[in-house]
Amino acid sequence: MSWTGVFFGALIGLLLTRSAWGAVVGAVIGYMLDPRAAGKVATPNGSTSISSEFFRTTFEIMGYVAKSDGRVSEAEIDAARRLMLELNLGAADINAAIACFRTGKAAGYDAELSIERLRESCGLRYDLLHAFVDLQLRAALAGNGLSAPARGVLAGIAGRLGLSALEFENMEASLRGRQTRGKSDSLAECYAELEVDANISDAELIKAYRRQMSRHHPDKLVANGLPESMAQMAKEKTQRIQEAYEGIRLARGMR
Repeated sequence: MSWTGVFFGALIGLLLTRSAWGAVVGAVIGYMLDPRAAGKVATPNGSTSISSEFFRTTFEIMGYVAKSDGRVSEAEIDAARRLMLELNLGAADINAAIACFRTGKAAGYDAELSIERLRESCGLRYDLLHAFVDLQLRAALAGNGLSAPARGVLAGIAGRLGLSALEFENMEASLRGRQTRGKSDSLAECYAELEVDANISDAELIKAYRRQMSRHHPDKLVANGLPESMAQMAKEKTQRIQEAYEGIRLARGMR
């Protein structure tokens, strides 16, 4: 049994009710009883689940990025702890996340190996890799405003996970806008949220909107291996995508 526990029951609740947000609270991350639901894969260290790999790498890289400028500030530690609380982690999982964070900020941590393992575990599940970078950007922005060293590290990680430079910049712009205003209230931020250029046609805009909604759908992400405790953030992301699309649609006079 994984040290992150079992959340198979929470997944069943999700599939049966189609409303898992109450079930997510207190849900423990770990191996599912059904290996297919857990997305079990083989890694260099043996058999593991995508959700466990995602969990471990998320907080290790968070610590690694925080240390990228030479020291980990109290603000960065607080930002990581706030994220753990936002994810509704239980006490045991918070302790596990803290241990992973410490591992990542320790001297000699092999970030390249960890990222490669995550990439191999996720395979073609691009939506999970996108969510991973989103979480890292969110923590870095909350911790130190995304310092130059941290941004360089994260841009490199995003590239190794298959994100283009433009995708990374759009993600950063979207999160910065949310951080300062609380919601996407300018057209520039709305286009950044959808990761498209303002000159895009109406038809391409609709395609981009549908693509983003599909990519970040909580049910799809959880089925692909995202730890269920992180599903709430996926829900918030789809809400922001919806708000951005509606803002652009209104500005363009689209029906």
